[in-house]
This record gives sequence, C-alpha cells and structure tokens, in this order.
Amino acid sequence: MIVFRKGNSREKKRRPESLLVFGFLILILLGAFLLALPISAQSGKSIGIFDSLFTAASAVCVTGLVAVDTGTVFSLFGQVVLLILIQVGGLGFMVFATMIMVMLGRKISLKGRMLIRESMNSASLSDLSVLTKLYLMLALGIEALGTALLSVRFVPLYGWRHGLWIALFHAVSAFCNAGFDLFGHFSSLTAFAGDPLVLFTVAFLIILGGLGFSVILETLRCREGFRSLSLHTRIVLTLTGILLAAGTLVFLVAEGTNAATLKERGVGEKVLNAFFQSVTLRTAGFNSFDLSLMRDGSKLFSTLLMFIGASPASTGGGVKTTTAAVLFYLMLNVVRGETEVNASRRRLSTDTVRRALAVITLFLAVQMTGTLLISFIEDGRFSLADIWFETASAMGTVGVSAIGTPNLSPAGRAVLLPMMFLGRVGPLTLALALSARISRVRPVSKYPEEKIMIG
Repeated sequence: MIVFRKGNSREKKRRPESLLVFGFLILILLGAFLLALPISAQSGKSIGIFDSLFTAASAVCVTGLVAVDTGTVFSLFGQVVLLILIQVGGLGFMVFATMIMVMLGRKISLKGRMLIRESMNSASLSDLSVLTKLYLMLALGIEALGTALLSVRFVPLYGWRHGLWIALFHAVSAFCNAGFDLFGHFSSLTAFAGDPLVLFTVAFLIILGGLGFSVILETLRCREGFRSLSLHTRIVLTLTGILLAAGTLVFLVAEGTNAATLKERGVGEKVLNAFFQSVTLRTAGFNSFDLSLMRDGSKLFSTLLMFIGASPASTGGGVKTTTAAVLFYLMLNVVRGETEVNASRRRLSTDTVRRALAVITLFLAVQMTGTLLISFIEDGRFSLADIWFETASAMGTVGVSAIGTPNLSPAGRAVLLPMMFLGRVGPLTLALALSARISRVRPVSKYPEEKIMIG
C-alpha cells in the first residue's frame, strides 16, 4: 500500500500555479471593465458586460474569437485596451510583473522565480531578471520588425497615422498568436489573400511567437549545428516543420479543387494561402479565405492542428508540440516492447510522460464536454463538425470560426468562455500542479500489483 503525505492547507494556498489562474482572471476582469466603458465603443454606448467579458477573455487568452466586430465596434481607446490585453496575455503577466519589480528594486521571491522559470521554460532559478529583460527585448524587437514590414503595405493604403497603427496592432496580434484584426466585417486577412508581403510577414510572426522564448534563444546561440541543440528544441523545431509542411500539402490538395476557396487562384496564390492556413490554424486565428466554405476533411484536419497547437513557453495554445511528441514516443516504445520511453537516445522521465497524458486527456475531456453542451444549446442550428471546429478553436486558443461566433446564442458563447480560459492556463497550471504534487509526496508502502486488460 502506498500512502502519500499531503501538504497542509497553508502550503496548498501558496502553490505558485494558483497565481497564474488568479492573475489571468484579474486581468480579464479588468479588461472587461475597460472594454465595457462607453469610451471603448465607436458609438459611445457600452457594448454590454457579457460581450466585453467575452472579448477580454479572448484577448488575454490570445484566442481571437470575437462576440462583436473588432474593427467597426471599438474606438481607438478600446483598440488600445485590446492591444495591451493581447500583449500582456501573450507574453505572460508574470514577465511584466517581474519587470515592474526589477524597476522598483524589489527582490523576486522563490515562488515568483519558480513561476517565471516554468513560464519561460528555464532550467535555472538564477538570473531570471536578466532572462526576462532579454525575453522582452527579443519579443518587442520581433514585433517592431513585423510592424515595419507591414507598414510598407498599410501606410500607402491607410496613411501614416492609421497605417502605422494597423501595422503595429497586427504585428503584436500575430506574434502573440491572438488573431484579432481591425479590418472590420469579420474579414480578417481575406482582402490580402494575394499579398505575399502581408501573409508571409504575419505567418512568420506567428511561427516565431509559437516556438517559445527558450527555443528562439537557444537557436540563435547555436554554433555547432542542429544535433548540438537540446532535445526540447530539436523536438519543437522538427515537429513545427513537419506540421507546417503537412498542413500546406493537405490544404493544397483538399482545397486546391474547391471553387469556394482556392480553385480559382493561381498556383502561387494556392501555395501561399495553403501555407498561411497551415500556420494560422495551429494557434493564431487569422484567415485568408472563408473557413466556413472549406471541405469537411479540411475542417477535421484543422482541428488536429488546433489540438497540437504551438510549443511550451510560447504565446500559442494547444496541448503543445512536445506533448504530442511525448505521446508519439510512448506509442512507439510500447509497440517496440520497450520498458522505457526513449527519444533520440534520451530517456524521458515517468513524470514527463504522465504530465503529457494528463494534459491530453484534460483537453479532450473539456472539448468533448463543450461540444456536447453547445450542440444541445443550439439544437440543430449548426452541424456537429462545425461545433467541434469551434470548440477546438476555443480550447486551442486559435480564434477561427466556421460558423461565426456571434451567430451562437449567448448561452453557446458562455460555454466557449471558460474553454478559452482553460485552454490558456490549463496545460501550464496542470503541469505545475502535478510537478508540485509529485515533489511533495513521499511513498511509505506499496499496494500489491494487479494487471488489467488494455485494448
């Protein structure tokens, strides 16, 4: 019999992972309050508590699902609030909190350093303030470069002032994998479907934001080739490349003959848009053609991309590329009859495998529950495939929709709201909780072993 000693109630209250949950929640509530103010709307009238709460949650969780048309409903003040929520939510409020504490000359507690370490996927508890500064400088530098590239197209179209604002907003929205746009009428980037500058710039901002800070930094510092990189970085880069290539090929084949999406476009535009969709459908939420017109097979494949999502310690969502890789290695080693889970001549810890399985199970359970609830609420108004697409988008913090989120009833959107929140904080919080629990328990004795049939 195994007996585990539990921590006391005071210890539980002080778990670092709880700060993540409450931090995101407070940020959402503050954003909802600001977006509900009349000054946030172009009409001068409040958009209402529920729509402001839904929008704030979508922005902080960098999802991109919208209850109102961002480009035509929100004033400049409301758009600035949205941009701040996206930036803080995407890069992590702990990063900004750390910077504020550093500027005020305050020391970071052990719990705070543990949270930052997990958020940034750092192996050490030392020099986190330096890493945080480097993280912010790198992120802001990438966003500045994206703004400069997008302004080449947007400034001639909209003028210097408005063009620069649109370029900045979409650069931040893309790097943070948020998917919010200011073009109005829920059009996203459909007006630029034939523009390589816009689509490639947005795509690579999304990719960089979805790789994770530690991966970008390690890749930049690497001088000895791919094999010298850590296992984590190699898995992230390899699986990202595979997903991008596979996604481009699938969309090119499936939608290349679909007259409603890509058939009427030239070869170059077909490849460009297929590549862009394979990038954005993993976690970002932009679209260059009407996703509701995609074939069912394309929608189903899209939900797989949403499910996997981006990588740990990034601005994206999903179960993460490394989690999917761990599941793959687990299945591979079971088939081979090996007792240990190995990857590239490295052994993965039992803790890592358990956490990966827990995250995947949680995601599937929540998404299935949300899909069932919405299907009951909407009562046949939308197909089950489109509802599954919508819930995958919410849980993966992607932000695309095949039915138009505003077309859902208020009750249907209410189901999506906690799903977006869980999709953003769930995997990291669960990983922290499991890690903390495993480190605290102490086995005293063992139960007798008994086998059950599997499969």
